[in-house]
Amino acid sequence: MLMKTLNSVMEIKSLNPQGLFIGYASVFGILDEQGDRIAPGAFLNSLRTWQERSQMPKLLWQHKPSEPIGYWKQIREDKQGLYVEGQLLLDIQRAREAYALMCSRVLDSLSIGYRVVESYRCGETHQRVLTHLDLMEISLVTFAANPHARIRAVKSHHMDDEFYIPDVSKLIEILLKP
Repeated sequence: MLMKTLNSVMEIKSLNPQGLFIGYASVFGILDEQGDRIAPGAFLNSLRTWQERSQMPKLLWQHKPSEPIGYWKQIREDKQGLYVEGQLLLDIQRAREAYALMCSRVLDSLSIGYRVVESYRCGETHQRVLTHLDLMEISLVTFAANPHARIRAVKSHHMDDEFYIPDVSKLIEILLKP
């Protein structure tokens, strides 16, 4: 039996490029289903506290504390809202299901779990404006209270290093973001 050895160079870009996604967990100034609006700056103190603890809020499935499905790589406030970059842990069955739903454009919403620290009622409408929140968790959800709290892009196993953009109108915004 003749055996040959093949020497080659292999480049590994990532051991697990799948399961990455980006989006906005909250968008400022939008009246949500509970009649609340979140003001710019509402998350800054909470994010600072998380950073001081060297931790991030939990990434949950449908706000269920018993179902963490990944972790947040980045959470920050920008002029639009609460920008997030998440990584699903695809060794977890529920995360694989969530990923399949995201790639199939069935699941596209995010929602925040928080405690209100400060708020006020606005004028004649009596809508509540949330000015200081203690962010507890961010979930992938079927229905978001804030209709603009959406997944904007998903890293797809079908596209190597490309992101699938469920909301094409946001592509320029994602590419131009600081």
